[in-house]
Amino acid sequence: MTVTTVTDLHDGAGPSPASANGTVRHGLGSVIRRVWLVPIVIIAWELGTRQAESPFFPPPSRILVHMHELWFSGPASALYLTEEASANFLPSIGRLFSGWALACILGIVLGIALGRSRTLFDYVNPIFEFARAIPPPALIPLFIIIFKIGTPMQLATIVYTVIWPILINTIDGARYLDSLHSETAQVFRLSRAQRFFRIILPAAAPKIFAGMRVSLSMAVILMVVSELVGALNGIGYLIQAKQQTLDLAGMWGGMVLLGLLGYVLNGTFLFVERHVLSWHRQARQTN
Repeated sequence: MTVTTVTDLHDGAGPSPASANGTVRHGLGSVIRRVWLVPIVIIAWELGTRQAESPFFPPPSRILVHMHELWFSGPASALYLTEEASANFLPSIGRLFSGWALACILGIVLGIALGRSRTLFDYVNPIFEFARAIPPPALIPLFIIIFKIGTPMQLATIVYTVIWPILINTIDGARYLDSLHSETAQVFRLSRAQRFFRIILPAAAPKIFAGMRVSLSMAVILMVVSELVGALNGIGYLIQAKQQTLDLAGMWGGMVLLGLLGYVLNGTFLFVERHVLSWHRQARQTN
C-alpha cells in the first residue's frame, strides 16, 4: 500500500500553501515598504493643522469631507460626481489627454526624422534650443492673441511645453542604433517602412517612453496653468474660484485632487510601459 503525503499531493499540482503564503507576505511587505510613510505624513499633517488652528490650513480630514460634499456626492448614474465636478473635471482631463497625445504624435514624428538626419538636425537645432528656453507661461499672452481665450489656447500651452521631453528623447533614441541591426536591414533589403517599424521604432521605444512619462507629469502642471487665465471651467479654474471665494478647504481639495490625478496617471503609465517594453527588459537581462 502506498502512503501519500501532503508533499506528494502538491507535487506538480501548483504551489504549496506555504509558498503561496510566502508570496502573499512578500507582496504585502513590498507594499508596506512603499507606502509606510504616507499615513505618517497624513497624521502629522492632521495634528499640525489642528494644533495651529489656522483658517488657511484646514486639516486633511476636513478637506476630504468637503471634497466629498462638493464633488463626490452625486448620483451613481454620474459615477458619483456632482454637477460642479462634471463641469470642471471632465474638461480638464479632456484637455490634458488631447494636448499630451498631440505632443506625443508631433514629438515622435519630428524626433525620428531629426534623429535619422544629421543635416536636418543641424539646421533646426538652434531654433529648437531658442524655443525651448522660453518659459511657457511667458507665451500665454501670445497664445491668447493667436488662438483667443478657450480650449485652443490651453491646448497650445500644453503641447508647446510637453513636446520637448518627447522630442529630445526620440531624437536621442533614433540616432544611436545598433550597427548590427542596420547591417541586418541592409542584408535583408528591408523597405523604409519595414526598417522604421522593425528596427528604428523598437530601438527608440525605451527613450520615447521615458520622454512620454516626463511629459505626462508636465501636462498636468500646464493644464492647471492654462486654466488660470480666462478659463470658464477646469480644475485650475475651480481652484482659483475657491480661493477667491475664501473656500479654502475647497482650494486645498483641488490641490489634493491634482496630486491624486498625477499619482494615478504615473502609475497607469508605468503599468502600460512595463507590458509594452517587456521585451526590452528581457533582452537586458539576457545580456
